[in-house]
Parts: sequence; structure tokens; C-alpha cells
Amino acid sequence: MPNNQNMAKTVSESAVEMRYLVMPNHTNPQNSIFGGVVMSWIDMAAAMVTERHSNRPVVTVHVDGINFKAPIKIGDHVLIKASLNYVGKTSMLVGVKVLAENPFTGITRHTTTAYLVFVALDDIGKPIDVRRLIPESDEEKRRFEEGRARIEAMKKKKK
Repeated sequence: MPNNQNMAKTVSESAVEMRYLVMPNHTNPQNSIFGGVVMSWIDMAAAMVTERHSNRPVVTVHVDGINFKAPIKIGDHVLIKASLNYVGKTSMLVGVKVLAENPFTGITRHTTTAYLVFVALDDIGKPIDVRRLIPESDEEKRRFEEGRARIEAMKKKKK
């Protein structure tokens, strides 16, 4: 796709899935993963989503929320699913879902949810307008409206 900021993209065109194997160097004395490791993986996945959408360098400007729901243990396979929920003029809100799978039992658990806001940068490092997002499914449309409300609430809180 040409780098044309006026062209829109669908959610699926920039979505990312990443997988990791949890090793001992990722974990704390309780043999569960450090939260900071999970947060760095989340940030990387979200950055890739926004780079794919904008075709520009991006920076994280806000972590709107991160919720650790369950521990991730040594040996678990971690799946990180990240996609755009909402795109404004310059901001892009990414929703990230982290799942952990025990490879021996096949049991998969939803362990973490996060929302991050990114902006794309122009050639001198200033925020740049980004292309529109086209939500297609009912779920994507719901997330888009919730994302719009989340961004508006952040703007009000900032003032």
C-alpha cells in the first residue's frame, strides 16, 4: 500500500500477533514472569501495530491501562494479540490481549489486558496526522466507539 496518509486501513491490516516462550531469565523468585517483561512485549506489539497502520516511526505517549489478571509461569507459551481500537487525528489507541498457554495441558488463560496510545512522527519528530481506521465487524465498531470515549476521557483528565 502506498504511503498516503489519506488512505484508510482496516483493523486487520495492521493487527499483530506475537509468541514467546517464558524462560527462567524472564521470571521472578515465584517462577512467574516479571510484569515489566510483559509490559515491554505489550509495548513492542502495540508499536508494530501503529507502525503498520501509519507507515511512520511511532512513540508511546500514554499507557491508558494495564490489568494483570493471572500469572504467567516458566515454560508457558505467551500469545500477544494487538490491534487498533481507535484512530483520531494523530493518536492511535491499541488494545492488547495477552494469553498464556500451558503446552503440556493445552489450557489457555487470559492473563493481561492493556491499552496504549501512540502517535506517528514526521521527519523532524513531530506528531503527524494518520490515516483513518475502518472498523468492519460489530466487535471492531464497539471497540472503536469505546476507544473514542477513552481518548475523550483522557483529554478531559489532561485539562
